[in-house]
Amino acid sequence: MPGFEVFGDEERKQVNDVLESGVLMRYGFDGMRNGHWKAKEFEVAFAKRMESNYCQLVSSGTSALTVALASAGIGAGDEVIMPTFTFVASFESIIALGAVPILVDIDDTLTMSPSAVEAAITPKTKCVMPVHMCGSMADLDALGAICIKHDLILLEDACQALGGTYKGKPLGSYGDLGCFSFDYVKTITCGEGGGIITNSEVFKINADQYQDHGHDHFGNDRGAETHPTLGYNYRISELNAAVGIAQLGKLDAILEIQKRNYTIVRNALATIEGVTFRTVPEGGEENYSFLSFFLPSEALTQKAHKALGEAGVDGCFYWYTNNWHYINGWNHLKNLDTLGPLPSEVKNQLQDLNATDFSKSDAWMSRTISSLVKIGLTEAQVKERAAKMVSIVKNVIL
Repeated sequence: MPGFEVFGDEERKQVNDVLESGVLMRYGFDGMRNGHWKAKEFEVAFAKRMESNYCQLVSSGTSALTVALASAGIGAGDEVIMPTFTFVASFESIIALGAVPILVDIDDTLTMSPSAVEAAITPKTKCVMPVHMCGSMADLDALGAICIKHDLILLEDACQALGGTYKGKPLGSYGDLGCFSFDYVKTITCGEGGGIITNSEVFKINADQYQDHGHDHFGNDRGAETHPTLGYNYRISELNAAVGIAQLGKLDAILEIQKRNYTIVRNALATIEGVTFRTVPEGGEENYSFLSFFLPSEALTQKAHKALGEAGVDGCFYWYTNNWHYINGWNHLKNLDTLGPLPSEVKNQLQDLNATDFSKSDAWMSRTISSLVKIGLTEAQVKERAAKMVSIVKNVIL
């Protein structure tokens, strides 16, 4: 990870197809395209790769979450359960629709705790949004059972877990909807882009219309299309989709290298007494984009993270004090710092996040270091990196 490490002639060829036609928009201008419809081509290929009936490309992973929620009818006052460890896009996409993010604790999977989800359900709950952070997954069987029991939408945020599987199914394809990011630092990249997968024809139609101003996309005359519902502009461009086509062709090779490099580092760190690893639910396989491990205490974890950075071991993250990915850094959400007034439903139903007890999440996050798995390193370089990490962590713990 990420896909930009393997840019080459394949991406240039696909982009040049678009530049030579001059049509950068995914809709219309049929006669000028020279037969190139990159977004459509990517959607078909991605849906097939993800073993889903439908794919809708959009402009970002954040857009994917927003459009997916909208396609499922989530709106003002509806509550969406999400974890304390994720990217800020999770709650941004919910609030953008006037819905209410309800945050719950994570467990040793570093994803949402099923028992915490069950306890957070109210009559206003409409959706459960597990986030498969750092390449591994939530307990989808348990969450799926909860959603069936309470008649809730299960929306998988698989933006950081493309290529991972759960009981043989690609992550993102287990729930009612699955979302992906193709931004610059994801497993495969479009530069900017996102995708939604689903087996529901209704959700597919809704997503297709919502991401393009409500256009119904019937016929060959864009100007004559009708607007069955309100929508917004979350379209992907042909240039971004073109990059994605080439990157998708490299996905299996990327995953193979990630697994090799991940395994080298994990086996090395496993020799250290006191180091343990995140739990992967039974039947799950990570995409191996990050190696997340626990140290015995918060103090030792902070010391180890600092030492790794000072020794030049880059790509090691201590999420507990990260401004983007953990509840501790989300003061703008806690204090509802916005440019304009928020919907009353959000203000009235949102937890008091400055007072909510997330100590169960803190217990895991404060002891977690996640090491990015790079694919541009040789096997020898990965072994050298692993040896350096072992030496540093051993010195801190022992």
